[in-house]
Amino acid sequence: MKEIQDLISISQFYGRDSRFVIAGGGNTSYKNTEKMWVKASGSSLATITEEGFAVMDRAKLNGMSDKTYSSNAAEREEEVKNDLAAATISKGKRPSVETSMHNVIDFAFVVHMHPTAVNGLMCAANAESDLKKLFGAKALYIEYTDPGYVLFKKVEDAIKAFRAEDGAEPSVIWLQNHGIFVAANTIDEVKVLYTKILDTLNKAVAENIGGATSSRTPNIFNEPRATCSCTEQLVPAIRMMLSTEGLKTMKVRKNALIKYFYDTEEAQAKIAKPFTPDAIVYCKSNYIFLNDEQPEAVIAEAAKQIPAFTAKFGYQPKIFLIKGIGLVAAGDNAAQCDTLLDVFEDAMKIAYISESFGGPHPMTQAQIDFIDNWEVENYRRSVAAGGAAGRAENKTIIVTGAAQGFGEGIARCLLLQGANIVVADMNETVGLATVEHFNTLAKSNRAIFVKTNVSEIPSIENLVHETICNFGAIDSFISNAGVLRAGGLDDMTPEDFEFVTKINYNAYFYCTKVVSKVMKLQTKFAPEYYADIIQVNSKSGLRGSKANFAYAGGKFGGIGLTQSFALELAPFRIKVNSICPGNFYEGPLWSDPERGLFVQYLNAGKVPGAKTIDDVKEFYLAQVPMKKGCSPEDVTKGALYLMEQCGETGQALPITGGQVMLS
Repeated sequence: MKEIQDLISISQFYGRDSRFVIAGGGNTSYKNTEKMWVKASGSSLATITEEGFAVMDRAKLNGMSDKTYSSNAAEREEEVKNDLAAATISKGKRPSVETSMHNVIDFAFVVHMHPTAVNGLMCAANAESDLKKLFGAKALYIEYTDPGYVLFKKVEDAIKAFRAEDGAEPSVIWLQNHGIFVAANTIDEVKVLYTKILDTLNKAVAENIGGATSSRTPNIFNEPRATCSCTEQLVPAIRMMLSTEGLKTMKVRKNALIKYFYDTEEAQAKIAKPFTPDAIVYCKSNYIFLNDEQPEAVIAEAAKQIPAFTAKFGYQPKIFLIKGIGLVAAGDNAAQCDTLLDVFEDAMKIAYISESFGGPHPMTQAQIDFIDNWEVENYRRSVAAGGAAGRAENKTIIVTGAAQGFGEGIARCLLLQGANIVVADMNETVGLATVEHFNTLAKSNRAIFVKTNVSEIPSIENLVHETICNFGAIDSFISNAGVLRAGGLDDMTPEDFEFVTKINYNAYFYCTKVVSKVMKLQTKFAPEYYADIIQVNSKSGLRGSKANFAYAGGKFGGIGLTQSFALELAPFRIKVNSICPGNFYEGPLWSDPERGLFVQYLNAGKVPGAKTIDDVKEFYLAQVPMKKGCSPEDVTKGALYLMEQCGETGQALPITGGQVMLS
C-alpha cells in the first residue's frame, strides 16, 4: 500500500533528524475513511516499519469524541486507555496517547514532532504573541493542557472553532510546552510546511541573537569542548555513590552550550525545571548542579546532595551539571545515558532559544506532577529504560589488545554478558570495525574504541580518561595485549627481547599503575564493591618454553607482578589475578600465515621433525589431555569467575585443557 510506505518514509525522514526528534519521540499517522495507522508506543520513528504502527478502527475512535467520561482524572484516563485498546485492530500494540488528536485532524497524514526550534518558541514567555507575529494572527495556538483526553478535547474544540471562523482545516497546530502538529494530504506537502516553519524560526532567532551580547553567538550549538582531565578524579566517585542498588553508568558531555549553563547559577536557574512532558519522562524533573571546581570539593558536595535529593524526591538524580566538567548523565545503562544527555541538552537549547522570545517558560509544578504520576508516561519510561542481562551486567570493562584475535573474543563474550566494553588497541582500523560490530550485538550496553599504546603511560592515561567520560567507571581491567617473538639464544636479538618484555611485562605494570588510581576512588565510596585487574597470562607463565624464553620470561614475571600487586591493592578491595590460557589455535597469534606461531615455530625448528604447519599443529594438540585448544569463551568463563568471587586474589588460573596443572 503506497500510503503506508509514504508514512514509513516520512516517519524515518524526521525520526532520524535530531532537529525534530530526540529519544525516539514524536508520532505520525495516516488515515483513510475506515482505518488509521498511528505510531505505537515504544516504537522509534528512526527505524519504524509497518509493524511499528497500531491499526485503529476510526468508527470506534469517532465515538470517543461524544462519550462522557469520568470526572476523576485517573479513572477518566483509564477509561480512555481501554477505549483506545478496544479501537485497536492490531492487537498487542499500544497506540500513541495522541491517537484521538490524529483522528480529528482532517488530513490524510499527520506528523507530530517536538523540534528544538519550535519548542524554543513554544516554551518561551512570549510564545503566543511572538507566534502571531511570525506566522500570522490565524496561527492555531493551544495553551498548555495536561496530555490525554482533556488535551484532545481542547484541540478538537479549537479545530471546530477554526473551521467555523476560517472555513478551512488547520494544517498546523502549535502546542505550548509540547510541540507541533503538521498535517497535509501528501508527505511532500508536510515537508514543505515544516521547512517553512523552521526557516522562519531560525531566521528570527539569528536576528535576535545577532543583536545580543557577544557571549550568545549563533554557533554555540556547534562548538565542541575537550573534557577536563580531572573528570576521572571525581566522576567514578559519584558513580559509586549512586550504585547502591546495582551498578550505574555515567557519561560526560561538554560543549560551548553546556559551558554557558554551568558557568553561572543565573544560567542554571533557567534550566532548573523541565519544559516538556518528554523531558520529565526521561530526565525526571529535578537535577543536581555542582559549582565547585576542585575535585575534592565536588565529591564532598555530591556526597551531601545525593542522599538528600533521593530522600526528598524518592528517586536518584539522573542529571548532574558540574562546573568545569560538563553535563553528566547517570543512567541504569549506557543506552539510557545517551538518551538523558540528548534530552537534557535539548532542554538547554530550548532555554537558550527562548531568550529570543521573552525568556524561558518551564512547566508549572502541578503540570510536572501530573506527568510524573501519569500511567501512560510511566509506561513510556519503562519501555525507554531498556535493559541488559548477564553475569557482567552494567560493568565497564577495558580489554587491551581487543581489536582482533583472543582479545576480541574475550571482549565480545563479555559484551554479550551485559558489560560495557572498551576496546584498547593500536590497530585503529580494525578496532573501529570491531566496535561497530559489537554495537550491533549490544542490548542497552555499549562498546567504544580507544587507540592505545600500552607501553606508554600517557596513552594509558588517555584510555582511562575516555573510559570515564563514556561510562563513568572501570570495574574490570583485562590486560590482554601481548606480543611474541620466538627464537633460541642464538637467534633472539636484544631488540626483539626488549620489545617482547616491554609489551608483555612492563606494560602490565604501567596499566596497573594508572588504572588502580581510579579503582581506589571507586572502592572508597562503595564499601561492598570490588574491582578487578586481570592479566591474560599464558601456560608459558607456569612452565618454561623451549626457544621461546622472551615470551615465557615476561609471562613468568607477570605472575610475580600479579601476586605483588594483589598484596598491595587488597586493602582497597581491588583483586588482581592472572589467567593462564592454553593455546588458541584458531586465533591470529597462532594461525596468521606470515607471523603466526605455527610459522614461527616451524621456522625456528621448535618442533623436532616437523616439516609442515600441520605437523606443528598436531604436535601441540597431542600434548593437551582434553585434545582441544583454549578458546576466548573458555577464558571469559575464567574471567567471570574471578570477577564474581571476592575470596581470591594473586592467583594464576590455568585454562589449559589439563596440559599444565598447578602443583
